[in-house]
Amino acid sequence: MSEADSIDRAGATATAERPELGAEAAVAVTQPRPLPVKRWHQRGPLDRPRFLYVVMAFVLVFLFAPILLVAVFSLNATHSLATFSGFSPRWYEQLMHDSALLSSLLLSLEIAAATTVVAVVLGTLLALGLVRAKSRWTRPVQTLGVWPLLNPEIATAVGLLLFFTQFGLTLSPTTVTLAHITWAIPYVALILRARIVGLDPEIEDAARDLGATDLGALRLVVLPLLWPAIIASGLLIFVMSFDDFVTSYFTTGAGVPPLPVAIYSMIKHGVSPEINAVGTLMMVFSVGTVLLALAVFRMRQPRKGEAVLEFTGGDVA
Repeated sequence: MSEADSIDRAGATATAERPELGAEAAVAVTQPRPLPVKRWHQRGPLDRPRFLYVVMAFVLVFLFAPILLVAVFSLNATHSLATFSGFSPRWYEQLMHDSALLSSLLLSLEIAAATTVVAVVLGTLLALGLVRAKSRWTRPVQTLGVWPLLNPEIATAVGLLLFFTQFGLTLSPTTVTLAHITWAIPYVALILRARIVGLDPEIEDAARDLGATDLGALRLVVLPLLWPAIIASGLLIFVMSFDDFVTSYFTTGAGVPPLPVAIYSMIKHGVSPEINAVGTLMMVFSVGTVLLALAVFRMRQPRKGEAVLEFTGGDVA
């Protein structure tokens, strides 16, 4: 006798013995019993690999100990770079009166700002073109767009140096800015392309159904959704351009050098505790900018249809 026949006979027997229950008893009896849930072994405190905590602590110390030493010795009261003699802001005060370093700092900020603006605009257009273009050239262009990220920076810097000299361009802050834009555009395009791919196309379709043109849907719907990614990529490019040394070293000319090149020149002519103060300020600025970029990138994204409601003024039923 099969299991199904046994269940049917049990239902009929229950109905015959207690007719007042009727079909409810038959249904209750004929319901198959749920299979027992197999409980997996739960990890206890003895199962945790405790040695990983030691490895993690060692890695953190290895990474952050040099940074902490630079920050501590930037407040050293004496000229020594090996013996700490007490806290004093004298090196920060001396840095504030160093016109050469301040000029290099201002130049690096100008180069980073110009690089960020141009790279964000061109990178955004490139990302939109790579995602929306439907042709046989799309994939080769995508491959070429990623190639500058995989190429060694020193090879790119030497190539840019040869390119500028072959066309008779004098090395100057302008050539440094152009060189930074060259490797910054692929970073922006890569970040924004990932965000554009994740957008819901129905939002743009709804905007067009409500009377928006293609350009209007791009301006009023797509770009507001991309603002967190655009701001985050811009902040990251600003930090990378501000800290870049290799490309700046090969493409800078006579005159005031960018700050990383100026620090390298100071080290060649003699190490001063003032370098610790400069390095600490650069570190604080870079870390703060990166944290701000991450916070902006993780901002709450507009829900589905929210951009369309904003476009129509909330009049959609």
